Amino acid sequence: MNEHEEREELSRLLPVVPVERGLPAERHSHHKDVLMQLIDRDRRRRTSPLRLPRPALAPALVAGAVAVALAAGLTVGIGAGQDGGGAAARPGAGRGSTGGGSRSAAVTLGRIAAVALRTDVTPVGEDQFVYVRSRTADNEGVFDGPVKLGKLRERQVWFSQREESTIDVGLIREYGQDWPIEVGVPDGTDPKDAGLPAGIERPTYAWLASLPTDPAALLKLLYARTPGGEDDGDRDQVVFDRIGDLIGEQILPSATAAAIYRAAARIPGVTELPDAVDAAGRHGIAIARVDTAAGTRTEWIFDRTTLDYLGERTVFSRDTKRGRKGAVLFTSAVLERAVVDKRGQEPSGRRRVSRS
Repeated sequence: MNEHEEREELSRLLPVVPVERGLPAERHSHHKDVLMQLIDRDRRRRTSPLRLPRPALAPALVAGAVAVALAAGLTVGIGAGQDGGGAAARPGAGRGSTGGGSRSAAVTLGRIAAVALRTDVTPVGEDQFVYVRSRTADNEGVFDGPVKLGKLRERQVWFSQREESTIDVGLIREYGQDWPIEVGVPDGTDPKDAGLPAGIERPTYAWLASLPTDPAALLKLLYARTPGGEDDGDRDQVVFDRIGDLIGEQILPSATAAAIYRAAARIPGVTELPDAVDAAGRHGIAIARVDTAAGTRTEWIFDRTTLDYLGERTVFSRDTKRGRKGAVLFTSAVLERAVVDKRGQEPSGRRRVSRS
């Protein structure tokens, strides 16, 4: 099967959202577009967290910032990846006096790590949920056509902190509805055998706290356990993106956060940008990396004064058939993080009625 035929088959396998879910047709088209972009990335990376099983099985997505966004628009579940899989860290990662990234990026990430280490973080209990409220916008253009950035919208997510395997990962509130985040259970499979334990595919506070705090050891672990990138050789981009997921929609223990930022400085190709703007219009400095195969640049944006994480955006790093250099594909701004006791509960303590 050639690439065109494969894309056609994968597109055909994408589920149609039932009418009663209330998702507008244009939103389904948008999420299909994003999913197919990730399929293209998966083809290059061989074992991306996004996996499409055979026709007999439902499509599967991994818990993470991008995957959760897709879960908001598609009748899909999270793929039950293995925590201990993946290839070892590629030779040479982390070499040099400033690691793989630029010296300025290493200095800035070191400062960010120092702030994170001084931050007092209250541990999150296993029966609680990590809550993140953000503002975001992404591509609403036609599938495989020119990118058209959509309107900004509010997004809320709740992530379960259960350590044992579970199919019930959390909840996302977006587009005026509540959408469960669940592990896909293939037909004929006992749900007890399809759960996803805490790990790289479903990070919890306790799992994050168990990670090594030595940057070199942590980076080696992330390369080893993050699937993808073997085909096109850009394991570095896959790990950079995974770290972006962790800092974007999780609550990190102080020591883990500091180690993650210092580890990121060792990834080859990581640079610093003097100015970037998040989805809330806030300007800051950015830690960035270019995905040369996709022609895009991902930017983590931090406040210049406090060095707090503000948000993320992805822009074209060169002219492509889908957009001009500098055009924005995705933008987000984290507005609030908290720990709550119930799914769907907001930090104020008021629990909204589901709008699904």
